[in-house]
Amino acid sequence: MSKNVRWNPGKDPIPIINDAAQRGVGLAAEHVLGEARKQVPHEEGTLERSGRAANELNGNVARAAVGFDTEYAIDQHESMHYRHNKGRKAKYLEDPLNSSKGTIREIVAAAIRKQL
Repeated sequence: MSKNVRWNPGKDPIPIINDAAQRGVGLAAEHVLGEARKQVPHEEGTLERSGRAANELNGNVARAAVGFDTEYAIDQHESMHYRHNKGRKAKYLEDPLNSSKGTIREIVAAAIRKQL
């Protein structure tokens, strides 16, 4: 059994795919940030408000960064002996990233599919 596929290259698909991937990676980063904000230690809200997500396209590579920017963000993330309010904890960024891997893939794939 064979199937014929016709390709009419009106536009180069690579830039379209790259732009869509960058958009998807950005949306995925925002998702991780939202999940992290639900877990970040919260006393006055400074740490929670410092959370940021950014993305970039470098050649054919879409990247994102999610982080929190206070003097104590790393210490709060890594120190397992601090007591936090219910639902708030250390590893507030690492855990949401790890638990969202499937969702991240879905978000990026949906963004690419939308453009094709």
